[in-house]
Amino acid sequence: MIKVSLISLGCAKNLVDSEIMVGHLHQAGMTVIPEAEKADVVIVNTCSFIDSSKEESIGHILEVHQNRGLRKRRKEQKLIVAGCMSQRFSKDLGTSLHDEVDAFIGLDQVTQVAPIIEGLYAKERGPKDAPENFITGRSTYIPDYDTPRFRLTPRHTAYIKIAEGCNHPCTFCIIPQIRGRHRSRTVASVVAEARRLVAEGVREINLISQDTTFFGMDTWTERPNPRTPVDSSRGTALTTLLRELNAIEGDFWIRLLYTHPAHWSDELIRTIAECPKVARYIDIPLQHISDHMLGLMQRETSGDYIRNLLGRIRAGIPGIAVRTTFIVGFPGETEADVDELCQFIRETRFERLGVFRYSQEEGTRAAKMEEQVPKKTKEARWHRTMALQREIAAEVSHRQVGHTLKVLVEEPGVARGEADAPDIDGRVYVPRELPVGEFAEVTITGFQDYDLLALPAGEQPAEFKVAKQAQ
Repeated sequence: MIKVSLISLGCAKNLVDSEIMVGHLHQAGMTVIPEAEKADVVIVNTCSFIDSSKEESIGHILEVHQNRGLRKRRKEQKLIVAGCMSQRFSKDLGTSLHDEVDAFIGLDQVTQVAPIIEGLYAKERGPKDAPENFITGRSTYIPDYDTPRFRLTPRHTAYIKIAEGCNHPCTFCIIPQIRGRHRSRTVASVVAEARRLVAEGVREINLISQDTTFFGMDTWTERPNPRTPVDSSRGTALTTLLRELNAIEGDFWIRLLYTHPAHWSDELIRTIAECPKVARYIDIPLQHISDHMLGLMQRETSGDYIRNLLGRIRAGIPGIAVRTTFIVGFPGETEADVDELCQFIRETRFERLGVFRYSQEEGTRAAKMEEQVPKKTKEARWHRTMALQREIAAEVSHRQVGHTLKVLVEEPGVARGEADAPDIDGRVYVPRELPVGEFAEVTITGFQDYDLLALPAGEQPAEFKVAKQAQ
């Protein structure tokens, strides 16, 4: 029996691809183990979104190769490189990693991983033979509700990839070239998968794709217009999906990740407000607020549009927590652009916010732009924006003290609220006896930076009671 170890890097979308590979390996009768040193085959599922992710991927590949050399298993243990970096750079990597890698597979080969492994063992590779390359063109694959899959997340939380690919023209992003054009699953397919997950005890369903707000629009006969209201009469639309997921029986959250501001609508805002199982949390990467920068980035939005949209979202969905991300150091960014961004952050007071330093990605239009910003300047702008957000985050956390919160217990002593997505947001520290994988009602008693401290509702420490009486 072939033993396989899989190293999954990058985002949640990559994790789903890893889960599909593991599901097909199990279906083929192969054993998946965590210890790379004991495996017959090691798969590194790579990321290549920015330079740091590529460096991490290369580091893992070289480490696996070095370790099998130390154990004198070079010919016995096979090394396969999968995922975004493989899809994007397989030809170049086939030369630079000629001696290290046995095969490259792309995003369309995740369901074929078992026969590919069997083929590697059936054909002995000579010392001058190039690594096998199974990648052809841009990706077109999309999973379905019955696609074999083995979840790598905790029992109580899961990701559902509702679409694949991207149609947006952002000048800094390579994703459309890697993952292809946007293609949506059907509402029925996503709902069928969600029903099964809830029946298995999942308490949190995280909807993901490159742009979840574009879900279903690729099936419309008319070109989607961000200024046109998006209504459920279209059939295949995010609003339709959310309402059908909300109707599934059970106690669970539905979390909406990776939304693009250009395709929000009043109907979507109304749908979230009317669906109690949809978490009061949205992830909406804005990237910048300066019209100058939004134009260079080709974000299909403007500063006024973004401000108006956020006002409508907060007015229409009481208690909503907004997460966003920005890019600093993009080519042509001026100090005036950064000043405007900082003022916007100060005024909007996002509950959750991250900042990326611009990465000059080969193959993107932004990489060829003039006025590339020096690394030292990028770093200074990153520190400036993050320092500002740390102050705001402390205020946001302080406002939670004394409030009762519904949390999902992640592990002994650690939970998350509706405003905290897995792996990217803060934590709520709770007593260790609260049952893992279940919801609990807690009272927030304090905070540390981005994290909250809590006790079960009704069990307040003496000093907290005194503080409450003084208010």
